[in-house]
Amino acid sequence: MNRTLLELAADIIQAQASHTRMSPDEIAEALTKTFETLQKIKTAEESNEEIRNIQTVPGSPETKKEQEETEKKIPVDPKDSIQRTKVICLECGAEFKQLSSNHLKVHGLTLRDYKKKYGFPLSQPLSAKNLTARRKRMGKKRGLPPQLIEARKKKAKARAQK
Repeated sequence: MNRTLLELAADIIQAQASHTRMSPDEIAEALTKTFETLQKIKTAEESNEEIRNIQTVPGSPETKKEQEETEKKIPVDPKDSIQRTKVICLECGAEFKQLSSNHLKVHGLTLRDYKKKYGFPLSQPLSAKNLTARRKRMGKKRGLPPQLIEARKKKAKARAQK
């Protein structure tokens, strides 16, 4: 089954768009970049070059330049990045219902590093406010687990003794 590079690029971007909300401009740009990368990889395979030289490696000068340009384009204040229906990644500007550790791995960050970098409390959930509220309501409706109730009592007792 021989498929063209354009078909492969379209399949890749279609899969990405099915998991991430993308504007038509973002889809067109991603399709172009993916197609160009596939062309470079094909050329490298044909000439037996190392593919590693073609792809951008995290931490390479090209990647750092792209990250700096992206950071300059994102005018979102960290306090405003967590909104009612979405969370905006302060690294790339992408919008999500919840900012996952898998997404942050793309930027070379953990959830803890991201929160420290942008000044969020470590207990702050990186999810849309309505999603956080819904989870909180569901948890209260089901009732607190006995272990959590006991742990809170012990913590309050320890504070009182100090």
